[in-house]
Amino acid sequence: MSEYTNRLESLKSNQYTWLITGVAGFIGSNLLEILLNHNQKVIGLDNFATGHKHNLDKVRKINEPNWHNFTFIEGDICSLDDCKQASNGVDYVLHQAALGSVPRSIENPIRTNKANIDGFLNMLVACRDAGVKRFVYAASSSTYGDHPDLPKVEDIIGMPLSPYAVTKYVNELYASVFDRAYGFKCIGLRYFNIFGPRQDPQGAYAAVIPRWIASMLHNEPVYINGDGETSRDFCYIENAVQANILSAMTENPAAIGQVYNIALNDQTSLQELFHMIRQLLKEKVPDLVLSDPVFRDFRQGDVRHSRADITKAKTLLGYDPRYPIQKGLVESMDWYIDDVLKSE
Repeated sequence: MSEYTNRLESLKSNQYTWLITGVAGFIGSNLLEILLNHNQKVIGLDNFATGHKHNLDKVRKINEPNWHNFTFIEGDICSLDDCKQASNGVDYVLHQAALGSVPRSIENPIRTNKANIDGFLNMLVACRDAGVKRFVYAASSSTYGDHPDLPKVEDIIGMPLSPYAVTKYVNELYASVFDRAYGFKCIGLRYFNIFGPRQDPQGAYAAVIPRWIASMLHNEPVYINGDGETSRDFCYIENAVQANILSAMTENPAAIGQVYNIALNDQTSLQELFHMIRQLLKEKVPDLVLSDPVFRDFRQGDVRHSRADITKAKTLLGYDPRYPIQKGLVESMDWYIDDVLKSE
């Protein structure tokens, strides 16, 4: 039996109180779903800056019998009072709230800094004062910056390439200081290109997979920034959910106070990703007219290649990602298609 299976089994006989910030977002709502499914009490905090009420509605539809265990607070991590209200009486915190997107941070660095650094510090202070057992937070692969080596190893980083990357690195520094100065136990998860159900295909900063699927379904151009050889370590949402649960509940002292890569140790070029998505859409929607991609300039602030060494997470947390990119795309394609068509 895997470490993750053991942790899920223990949740069936032990009810804890969890706080998920950014609960109406893509990752936050998936975390909410699994915790409610295992009869946990969950407090959710969100200001709907990037999250959506319909994500919560969908989780409720799946988990109606346990919905009474969920308390939603519409609030902002930039408000210390909201953070204190949300963290009162909480055992575990899964901090997902942030303003993501490299381009958004380049366009508006002040707003990104306010949410991702000021808001993060508010959460640390509130959760420390509330006596939270474990604080698990969303870090980012953008922290590796311009360091060229592959695969990416946690203790070797370069210079950040965007304001967003700066904010996520500062999160790690603050978490480390709170551990040493206050004994507050934090674990950071450096996400690598998470994708899956409830990922928003709309808006200027939509992630590549939902955006491309939406464009193909609408017979719109699919744009590839650069020559198509840029590569990423795409990670299905279920792998990220596993990492959060393992991090919150680990009993390994050596695992606490660490930062981990959450990915697959895999590499998929944008060209390869395009053809994978197109092939799956052909199978699902046979009469769909699919064109070749349109190439344009490289995007400012983007790294060229990314692949994660996940040895540390496997060794200390028992992380065992079960979904390679192809399986993740197959699992989520029906949801993406349904979501796009429903929005028309």
